[in-house]
Amino acid sequence: MALELALVAGLCIGGLVLLVLAYVALTYNRLITLRNRVDNMWAQIDVQLKRRYDLIPNLIETVKGYMKHERGTLTDITKLRAQLVSGSVEEKAQANNKLSQALKSIFAVAENYPNLKANENFKMLQDELAGTENKISYVRTAYNDSVLDFDNAIQMFPSNIIAGMLGFKVKPYFEVPQAEKAAVKVKFE
Repeated sequence: MALELALVAGLCIGGLVLLVLAYVALTYNRLITLRNRVDNMWAQIDVQLKRRYDLIPNLIETVKGYMKHERGTLTDITKLRAQLVSGSVEEKAQANNKLSQALKSIFAVAENYPNLKANENFKMLQDELAGTENKISYVRTAYNDSVLDFDNAIQMFPSNIIAGMLGFKVKPYFEVPQAEKAAVKVKFE
């Protein structure tokens, strides 16, 4: 009888250990999947930032001849373009936001140059950049959704215990700076 009880107890403990190991393995695999999804989404943002990076020199060359007194803006865009290809998520996000503002200013200034607005290359580049900006916005949203899923998984009980033991860290969001969140003031004169 004692032998039978010891055998049952051993099987119960062995079964419990197997359940815990199965849970740890499933949680680990889920965390890896979520982390890889975040990394993939960041790669998608990088692809679009690279696309924008490649389009900017063409835009600058097209605009240069028309906008001689706007050299400062063109220089800023060139500097910001270089920041898009290196750095952390936060640094790239900051460079992306500054570059978006600079490009908006180029297109606003272009309104003062009818010949530039009529230039076919400029129109084509403007359309390409607008499409790229839309893609950046889309993949930025997808990236942040993936970060939310990953961060929730590593912060919620009981998977947070496994995530902590295995060194999973919270991923940063691709955020819009506070200045861009302010309401736009429209003034008619």
